[in-house]
Amino acid sequence: MNKEDYFISLFDKKYIGDDGALINDMVVSKDLFCENIHFKRDWMSLYQIAQKSMLINISDAIVMNAIPKYALIGIKLPKDITAKQMREIRNGFNDICKKYGINIIGGDTVSGDRIDISVTILSYTKKPVNRKGVKAGDLVAFTGDIGNVGKELVKALRYNKTTSNSKFIKPILRENFFYEASRWINTSLDISDGLSKDLSRLSKINKIGFKFLKKFKKYELCSGEEYEILFTFDKKNIKIIRNIAKKHKTPITIFAKAIRGKYKNICKENHF
Repeated sequence: MNKEDYFISLFDKKYIGDDGALINDMVVSKDLFCENIHFKRDWMSLYQIAQKSMLINISDAIVMNAIPKYALIGIKLPKDITAKQMREIRNGFNDICKKYGINIIGGDTVSGDRIDISVTILSYTKKPVNRKGVKAGDLVAFTGDIGNVGKELVKALRYNKTTSNSKFIKPILRENFFYEASRWINTSLDISDGLSKDLSRLSKINKIGFKFLKKFKKYELCSGEEYEILFTFDKKNIKIIRNIAKKHKTPITIFAKAIRGKYKNICKENHF
């Protein structure tokens, strides 16, 4: 049993199903970033931990074509944390929020035996892009590359170290490309749980399958926390999409076509 899907099914689904909840022109999104689940302090500095926890939440807003404006932060901190360490965490939050024009407006703090962070982002959109809307014949693409984050995780688990400039430490968001291209994009989400898992989400909600135009290795399909953008668009707009990507120096890979049928995730579930 997929316990994540089961638990979500226990609640009213009126606002559940996209990267954030769309309420009128507001998108509300939340992600958890937990020590010994998403990171170890041996792998990342406190600044990098705070920075990534904010970026992965902003990613949800971007893929819904929403501009993030406000953040609420819930954080659990060890009792022995120092004032200097708290300032380092603060700086990680503040530097990302400053870049994206976000105001931190509140939250909550508790003590515990590890660092756990919960961020809620309030964003605004004039034309939201959802996960539902894939049509047979649509092309399927993603930004950047996939697979390297999974390799970095293996390296971290085996050798207790990471590469400082990797996307595992600092996700690369593609907001400039996406905001301009959004009018020609039918559906989107960020690749947080692996390309295969996120394709299965598109498949389920749209009752559609995918014909792959490119072969992938399993580690590429299963590499989570990429935070690249997975999106679909009408094939007649391929030139427009490519030109916008070139303008913003955003690599894109068109790798599949939507067809009748269904697609099943081939990777191990991450959340339970």
